[in-house]
Parts: sequence; structure tokens; C-alpha cells
Amino acid sequence: MQVLTSLLAVLVAARLLGHLATRYGQPAIVGEMLAGVLLGPSVFGWVEPNAALSGIASLAIFLVVLSAGLEMRLRDIVTALRGGGLLVALLGFVLPFGVGVAVALAFDLDVMRTVFLGLCISITALPVAVKMLEDFGMLATPIGHLAVSTAVINDVLALFVLGVLLALPEQTTWSAVAAAGSTVTLKLLALAATIVALNASLHLLERRGVNIAAVPERIVAVLGPEALFGVVILFVMLVGTVSEALGFHFVIGAFFGALLLDQRHFVASRYDDLRRTLASVTGGFLAPVFFAYIGLEFALHSLDDVPFVVVVLLAAVASKVLAGWWGGRRAGMTHREALALALGCVLNGRGAMELVVASIAYERGFIGIELFSVLVLMGLATTLVTPLAFNAVVPAARREAYRAGGRL
Repeated sequence: MQVLTSLLAVLVAARLLGHLATRYGQPAIVGEMLAGVLLGPSVFGWVEPNAALSGIASLAIFLVVLSAGLEMRLRDIVTALRGGGLLVALLGFVLPFGVGVAVALAFDLDVMRTVFLGLCISITALPVAVKMLEDFGMLATPIGHLAVSTAVINDVLALFVLGVLLALPEQTTWSAVAAAGSTVTLKLLALAATIVALNASLHLLERRGVNIAAVPERIVAVLGPEALFGVVILFVMLVGTVSEALGFHFVIGAFFGALLLDQRHFVASRYDDLRRTLASVTGGFLAPVFFAYIGLEFALHSLDDVPFVVVVLLAAVASKVLAGWWGGRRAGMTHREALALALGCVLNGRGAMELVVASIAYERGFIGIELFSVLVLMGLATTLVTPLAFNAVVPAARREAYRAGGRL
């Protein structure tokens, strides 16, 4: 099948099944991944993964991470670190990571596959959590705030660990990891410190009366409104290039660069235009292709180790539920509130970020097709079960009472 024909088939199938998934209360990425699985070698074999589609998927990774960064702000991350949020976030990341490592060691996986399994199990999908909380009318509640803050910290930690892993030497023994880890961590901290310093400089300029929002307006006045999107992309790509120069993946810098782009730096209408343009390009075209391409690369025949697949799925769900419930209780929530935040159920969905990490690991050769397929299945299954579990724990009547100021 020709490249453009393959792209057309993938895009149409991904959009149709994505829309169908949302009609039944599921995130669109569930349908988009299923489209790739159906079109790919695992089922009908109509579309084969190829270099052209892989290139489009790589561009999509950049824009998906950029979109995630624009949804966050550095001050939101700092706020999330205060109070019980830090404890909940750390439990929600460290406990599942440890469970993933234990599962990998039990099945005699090598060092890199062990770490990536733990990392993918520990990730929470911020877009999935936000979308589901919005759909259930819980985003503006204390549970919603804590869930989103925890998801933000989980994703930042995941990208931090990913940056360390991608900069390690090829000899990935435990001693090599330990020896290189400190140097790599210092580099990544230097990158993060640069981002924080840039953000602080912008704050300083604002306090001295400099109108930061005038810069985008000047760009629009000189180059036209379409140029603003291009300038933002160039800025984020520049930070990504710095990230690559330090030995990390491009998306690490892109994520931190996007964090700098706060709404206060734009006239409100310009910021809304920027987000709409990005949403159109990413959500309307590139992201569906990326998630469908993940489905294309999924190899059903590689899931021959049934006990391993079952244990990974159970560990992924159980570890997040336990970590979320425990963290919620320690933060002062009632039993039902802690379970609803489901800091077990809400944060159980992996979705976009886990698939980005798994895709990068597979592309770089850190994991094989067998583990990659297991991670794709885990992302699909946990994203599918998340809204169902939340709805079961917190039915509509209880949500309404909670929004009115009651307790779950």
C-alpha cells in the first residue's frame, strides 16, 4: 500500500474509532489504538509499519508532549508539592515503580527492560485524568485538584527518569547504571534549573513593569497571526535542541520548554488561538496517527507468555489503586474519597505518556517487541478500565452531593 494511501487509511480509521470510543465514555486514544491493531499485522494486515509513518509518529510525539506541557504551569507543579500532594504523588509513582521492578526481576528481565517496565507502570496519564474529571464534573473539586496535581508530578518524574535512562551508556548493567546515573542526573537538573531560571527572569521582568504579552502581539503585528504558532514551535524546539545537546531525548526539553509558555505571557485571545491551533494539528491529525501507529506496531503473536502478561496487568492496576488509596488516606481523605480520587482509579489510566515512553524505548532498542506489546496492552487496558472503575466507585448521585459541598 502506498504511503499516502496508508496514511489515509490509518487516519480515517483512527478518527472513526476514536469518535466511537468517546461516544461510549472512553478516551479517544482507546479507539485510535484499536484502529492500528485492526489495520496492522496483528489482525487484517492491511497496513504495515514503515519509515514514513514512523516519521509522522515521531513528529506527533513532539506535539503530544508540547500539548501536555501547555496544560501545566511551573507554579502548579510547585503548588502540587505542598501539603499532602507531594506524599500522594510520591506514593503514586514510587510504589508502582517498585512493583514493576519486582515483577521484572521475578521473570528474569535484564536491567533496562526492568527499569522501563517499572517506569511505564508508574506513569499516570494527565490528559486521561483531566478529561475524565471534566466529564464527571469533578475537575474543580478537591479530589480533582489533587488528582491533577499528582498526575502532573508523576509525568514530570517519569520524564526525568526517561531523560536519565536515554543518556546511559550501552552497557546497561546495574553498576553501569549507578556509575552514570549521578552525572546524568546533574545534567538533567542543570536543564531543569535553566528552565526555572528563565521562568524566574520572566517574573522579574513582569515585576519591573515589562509587558511580556506585548512580544507576541508585536510578532503578530509584523509577521501576521499565523506566525505566532510557528514562533512558539521554534522556541520549544530550541529548548529541545539544548536537551539533545546535553544527551537527553528531544521531548524532555520540549516538555520543559512548553512549561514556560504561561497564559499570562499572551493576550488571552492569542493564547486561546494558540491552543486551538495546536489542538487542531495534534488532535485532528498527528495524535490519532501516532496512537494508531502504536497499534500497528503491536504484535499479538508476541503475547505468548500469558502468565507474564496477566501479572503485569494485575500489578499495574493493583499498585496504582493501593498507592492512591494509601496516599489519599494519609492526606486526610475519607475511605471513599481516597478510592474515588482513585488516586487508584483516576490515576490508573496510563494513556498518552506511557505510550510515548514505551515508543521511545522500543525505537531506541531498549526493549523488544514482546515487552513493547505488553506495555501497549497495559496502556489500552488501564485507560479502558479507568472511567468504568471511577463511575462504579462514585455514582452520579454521590458526585452531585460532593460538588454541593458534601463528603463522599
